[in-house]
Amino acid sequence: MASPTLKRKVVRHPVHGVLLLDKPLGWSSNDVLQKVKWLLRAEKAGHTGTLDPLASGVLPLCFGAATKFSQLQLDADKTYAATLRLGQKTSTGDAEGEVIATRAVTVTAADLARVKAQFTGRISQVPPMHSALKKDGKALYEYARAGIEVERVAREVEIYELNMPLELMDIDQVAIDIIVKCSKGTYIRTLGEDIGEALGCGAHLSALRRIGTGGFDIAQCVTLAALEAMSEQERLACLLPVDSLLAQHAVVTLDGDNASRFLSGLPRRGAWSDAAQVAVYAEKTHALLGTAHVAAGELIPGRLLSPIEIEQIAQATRAPACTSASEAQTL
Repeated sequence: MASPTLKRKVVRHPVHGVLLLDKPLGWSSNDVLQKVKWLLRAEKAGHTGTLDPLASGVLPLCFGAATKFSQLQLDADKTYAATLRLGQKTSTGDAEGEVIATRAVTVTAADLARVKAQFTGRISQVPPMHSALKKDGKALYEYARAGIEVERVAREVEIYELNMPLELMDIDQVAIDIIVKCSKGTYIRTLGEDIGEALGCGAHLSALRRIGTGGFDIAQCVTLAALEAMSEQERLACLLPVDSLLAQHAVVTLDGDNASRFLSGLPRRGAWSDAAQVAVYAEKTHALLGTAHVAAGELIPGRLLSPIEIEQIAQATRAPACTSASEAQTL
């Protein structure tokens, strides 16, 4: 009798860095995180805010020490490209829902210009029922699936840029493409519905792609398919360093004694200007030690790397960096 096939256990190891993934349609953010974590055989991983299965695009995945700074990406500004289907309102505000209202589309360039001005700047949004926002410990989408609508409190978000076509549309044209640069917490699905109501015809989101987040751009991303086709070393070469998450931070460098004390959680004093966000490095090794803020000449530790993490990062060997999806496809 043949022996049963034994499933080989994946041996995981320390991996530190950031992978910019072009999330595919149909996958949840956690599903792709677990897939990439398995491909890298990484011990610790986390993503930087969810993208709906309907959405594709930039999803920074953090590994090892980088997970300590993932909140920075949660709070970062985002840029989206979206398609609005005009004349149809759906139960979910996107293409996955049932059409619940249909109206004629008679939109002019002047209408689009008015709406663009109306939805640029600080605006108020009511979070959609089909969202992960929680009420009484349950996600709103759980209530929605049960046919229950709960009261939601409107909140302010900021639309920095809203690019919409300002030319007259053909009579058969029932969709418009928009580019939105916005603050954290903005629901593009809700924005699309609100634009549809302001145009008087209703609308729903038929496509959504995140093309930028916190200084990272879609051109820097690698696809999941390309990643699967690589060797393990090629995958590791696609990782950006941990401090790529800290590009907008001020920089402070400490000598040996002060670096050791800082890593122990002790504030340091120096002739530094006040700064809310600081990346701290060791002078001799140029190793990232962690983050801090400076107040009245005092460097106050924030999130710190452990000595083990610093040593692991220092010892890591990397192949030439994979910087774009197009380069990754050729590997």
